[in-house]
Amino acid sequence: MPPRPNPYGPYRALALQTRCDAVNSISDAAACRAQMMRSIERIDRQIAASKMFSGDDLKLVVLPEYFLTSFPTGPDLPTWAARACLLQDGPEYKALGEVAKRNSVYLSGNVYEIDPKFSDLSFQVSFIINDQGELILRYRRLISMYTATPHDVWDKFVELYGVEAAFPVADTPIGKLACVASEEILFPEVARALALRGAEIFLHSSSETGSPQATKKGIAKRARAVENLAYVVSANSAGITSIDIPMASTDSGSMVIDYEGRILAEAGYGESMVALTQIDPATIRHVRGRVGMDNYLARLRLEPFASTYQMSVYPPNVLANDKPSRAGFRAAIERGIAAIQHRATAK
Repeated sequence: MPPRPNPYGPYRALALQTRCDAVNSISDAAACRAQMMRSIERIDRQIAASKMFSGDDLKLVVLPEYFLTSFPTGPDLPTWAARACLLQDGPEYKALGEVAKRNSVYLSGNVYEIDPKFSDLSFQVSFIINDQGELILRYRRLISMYTATPHDVWDKFVELYGVEAAFPVADTPIGKLACVASEEILFPEVARALALRGAEIFLHSSSETGSPQATKKGIAKRARAVENLAYVVSANSAGITSIDIPMASTDSGSMVIDYEGRILAEAGYGESMVALTQIDPATIRHVRGRVGMDNYLARLRLEPFASTYQMSVYPPNVLANDKPSRAGFRAAIERGIAAIQHRATAK
């Protein structure tokens, strides 16, 4: 089939660097929900103002990682789920849908969410809502340290949803969109799996170290763009309030990167709409469709690596029969360390 036409032509994408008002210290669940709704209202105003400033061709907005809550320190995981995790049909998603529709943008972000098919678990989820307010993609983070992932219940997840649900790509009028969550940008397998399924634009919700020096994630974003011939739209937090970590530790560096690893726009410190620039999915389709040394996707040789990836490091299904706990996640990582060390010393 011919490539899907892009009725918008080139358009503007924004990695909105907005602050995260943490709910960790709020003990009342209703108060947590009220705080989240205030954050959504603030973001709605920021998107509207950004579009008024930049023009009607702003069609894509990416928000930072866990922008409604911060990350789950303090309460135990069941308490965190009750206070801070969204329901799939909950009022927060409805409000975010209204934000996307009202501003006529595709909206992506990252939240903690309860999956009704896994009653004891919550996943960290990156989402895409279209410009009509409909949630069109739900990506459950695959690699995490202290949060459950589909890999932790892999057999059941595949039985319920199928393997492809772990690597969703949305084919939209503004390009083929996929989400990469936070530090997953450091794991090339995630972006590569999505690119091989057609993803042209990686929407990267992050909450990461801000520094004038090159950061790990900053380097990785450019690498993922180059090796997959894709755009990366990466939104970082503009600091996190109401937790003990110094607020500006996760700040700055929201950026838009093209397929050659060039930073097209980048925000400094604080809340900012500066990571805003024009992108064009047709460019990606062109470079992926040409014969040349730099068409890295077309030159892939996957078969030689298949046996390597059949080895297990971090084991699957660690939560198949257990409830999530920080101690359990740590134990799984320790087993992964042992597996790597064993292979390194095996004769």
